[in-house]
Amino acid sequence: MKKTYKIEVDCANCANLMEDAARKTAGVQSATVNFMTQKMIVEFDEGQEPKDIMKNVLDACKKVEPDCEIFL
Repeated sequence: MKKTYKIEVDCANCANLMEDAARKTAGVQSATVNFMTQKMIVEFDEGQEPKDIMKNVLDACKKVEPDCEIFL
């Protein structure tokens, strides 16, 4: 399953850090962050619940970029 989330991030480098953090989160098959459109596209592993995984993704992103926001 693939879902798109609106995000708020201040710089392109921070967006790259968020993308890396999201990709390393358990249950995430792939993640792409587009700084220009302020969107994150996340593809989840089969059988995973997106809401539960996205809480972990947000926590991981907050560790690398405390000012970021993902609108779940």
